[in-house]
Amino acid sequence: MTKRVVDTLGAFFGLVVCMPLFVLLAFLIKVNSRGPVLSRQVRVGRGFRLFCLYKFRTIEQDVSAKGGEVTYGEDPRVTCIGRYLRQLKLDELPQLFNVLIGDMSLVGPCPEVAYYVEKFKDDYHDVLTVRPGLTDLASLKYIDEQGVLGKVEKPEDEYTNRILPEKIRLAKLYIEHASLAFDLAVIAQTLLQLLGLRSVILKVTDRDNHDEVAFFEGSVVFQLITKYRRPIIITLDLGLIVLSYYLAFWLRFDGHIPQDATQLFLKTLPGLLVIRGIAFGVFRLNEGLWRYISIWDFKKITGGALAGTVVFYGLVNWGFGIPGYPRSIFIIDSILLVGFLCGIRLAVRIFRERKILRKTKRVLIIGAGDAGENIVREMQSHSTSSYTPIGFVDDDVSKVSKRIHGVKVLGTRQDLSRILHTYIPEEVLVALPGTNSAVLREITALLAPFDVRIKTLPNLGDILEGKVTINQIRDLAIEDLLQRPPVGLDPLPVRNLIDGKRVLVTGAGGSIGSELCRQIVALAPKALILYERHENSLYAIAGELTDQGHAGVIHEVLGDITDVPRLHETFKRYRPEIIFHAAAHKHVPLMEANPGEAFKNNVLGTRLVAEAAAHFGVEHFVLISTDKAVNPSSVMGATKRVAELVVQAMASQNKSQTRFLTVRFGNVLGSNGSVVPRFQKQIKAGGPVTVTVTHPEVRRYFMLIPEAVILVLQAAALGEQGAIYVLEMGGQIKLLDLARNLIRLSGHVPEKNIPIQFIGLRPGEKLEEELVGECERAVPSSIDKILRIQSIQSLDQAFLTNILSKLEDVQILGHSPSVIELLQQLVPTFQRPEILELAAMGEEYQIH
Repeated sequence: MTKRVVDTLGAFFGLVVCMPLFVLLAFLIKVNSRGPVLSRQVRVGRGFRLFCLYKFRTIEQDVSAKGGEVTYGEDPRVTCIGRYLRQLKLDELPQLFNVLIGDMSLVGPCPEVAYYVEKFKDDYHDVLTVRPGLTDLASLKYIDEQGVLGKVEKPEDEYTNRILPEKIRLAKLYIEHASLAFDLAVIAQTLLQLLGLRSVILKVTDRDNHDEVAFFEGSVVFQLITKYRRPIIITLDLGLIVLSYYLAFWLRFDGHIPQDATQLFLKTLPGLLVIRGIAFGVFRLNEGLWRYISIWDFKKITGGALAGTVVFYGLVNWGFGIPGYPRSIFIIDSILLVGFLCGIRLAVRIFRERKILRKTKRVLIIGAGDAGENIVREMQSHSTSSYTPIGFVDDDVSKVSKRIHGVKVLGTRQDLSRILHTYIPEEVLVALPGTNSAVLREITALLAPFDVRIKTLPNLGDILEGKVTINQIRDLAIEDLLQRPPVGLDPLPVRNLIDGKRVLVTGAGGSIGSELCRQIVALAPKALILYERHENSLYAIAGELTDQGHAGVIHEVLGDITDVPRLHETFKRYRPEIIFHAAAHKHVPLMEANPGEAFKNNVLGTRLVAEAAAHFGVEHFVLISTDKAVNPSSVMGATKRVAELVVQAMASQNKSQTRFLTVRFGNVLGSNGSVVPRFQKQIKAGGPVTVTVTHPEVRRYFMLIPEAVILVLQAAALGEQGAIYVLEMGGQIKLLDLARNLIRLSGHVPEKNIPIQFIGLRPGEKLEEELVGECERAVPSSIDKILRIQSIQSLDQAFLTNILSKLEDVQILGHSPSVIELLQQLVPTFQRPEILELAAMGEEYQIH
């Protein structure tokens, strides 16, 4: 609406002011050649509507009979007066009438003929959403289009293949940045370029295929100001000194300065200029960058002005000895000078902070606290910011309808739906760096129906000195929706455990193993032995730690935990004092189909590493277990439960100094085999994508890998013989909610842009996992978030000893039913008759 009002008023006044010029040009056209004064041409307007475009006639009558309707360069059909009109763009003045009646705007994409619009119809669907204009970015770039076409061999090909696509691109760029201020800048630049001054106000550049529109910056005037900045500032300050001093006299005498006062002004002015010039130099007022003016600059300006006034007062009274000098002038002059100096600097800062030519995103900020206030101030003070804050949302009712830096608090979280429908933000920024994951999940759920991206800020611990910046804004990640790690854990016990020790990590290339290596190497071990059977994984983690400067500490060992000679060779060579046993097969469906391999790696491998630890006098042996070992329903879970029993059996024998313990926790986000990377891969594969969820009610415990490893190390520091520790992982999360959140955080609407399909529980899966078994209970340990498992029924010593003896028969590993039967004997809660049938069917299939 504002643009149309400006267009109408501008066109009306333009027609009135140019009326004498219209009459003169009409007379010259009639004298120069026969025919009408105006020509009418059909162009395509907004919404592909055809309209008649008016121009002064610049060509002879009936040009179509003399070689076509398109003219360019030195075409002889162009009249003498027409050549000058085209050069000065005066032939387009009648288009002001098109603007007045609503066919065109003062600024907009170049009006084009139907032939070319049809040829680039897909592009013009975006361009013709606005009215064509008298001028735009393309007009500035191709202000001498006729001359350019006249110099090429095939003008039609040049226009179609190069110039017109560039015009369309610039038209889209204009639409992207369109604003009233931008239009005024384009109009001003057009007038200046017609006068032969290029890049004085507006400049369009293409840097690495990214268009940049600059207003004033990069122009000739700006470069001159930058080059001679200091002399200009000194001259400007001296001019303001004169102005404020004169106005002080003018105000003192109510606008009528007497002759004697004028003489007094002229007599004292040179002395004032010298004194204030020296004072400004002492206070370094001409050295500051005006774009960063602050309270510090205000103090300097005030100090410089007052110091100059004091010295000038002494000069007037004791130097010049002027009796009856009005004392009020000293005060008025000082006040005016401080106001002028601060005002002009502040104006420069406001100008530099403007964003009139930059496309910004409308962002709604959740959280009107310190972080929200800080980030809004950053958005408003940086001209390069791509954000425009449109409002706050805060649960503090007392803040509703108040304003922070001019931005209104629109309501509480309960009003989110109404606010998003009303204000239609492009992004939502959660400025709650200290909040918990439950609040973030609630906000994500409230935003689920809306196609809007969600951003957030770092946690308070990640923000330097509590200050936030625009550069710290990032996409909300699924990790933010999970329980955060406990804060305030004492690192000293873990450091005492690791410092100066030789530590071996099995499965060092896996998700948990590699993170263990990262955190252990930071605790200054004497040696860190990376034991891994997959060469690529081992190479990756070894290279990462080497790049961090730990080459002298780490030792890479390529080996299998079921290879006894390799294990013993490694233990003899490196003499580890602490072992973190993270090597295991963890993929539930794969282990269902390969129970023998699961048993060999998870059970026998654990036993062999544990026996080697006892044989070589290792101080601590820590088994990394899983919640799937509790009342297991899968082969993988059953084998991990047997591995726990193996470690307890080794602890009960107590034949060595080794302390055996187990740490049990649930799913870790982003680990190999985790459902999250699979969901993310499905979402990124393109649309429509089906995110497969096994069952709508499936729930799992989730924790971030670094957080889980922190707690593993803390539990290891407790070091109680035979203990099983479990990490407190908060509440379980529905996989359905996880899938929806991942879709939402990817910028899509769940079940609208991306459907969700349920395939039913896979073999070995449970609806919910457990951290504590039927005959167990969890009691607090000495460390927060770590619980110790106590058995309600004590394990029979003979049973634990019998476990080790049952593992001697490795012949059964090639016979899946036998493996399942043995697992069910060792873990009574693992009773799945159907798996025996499946295993038997598999054996029968292999035989036949």
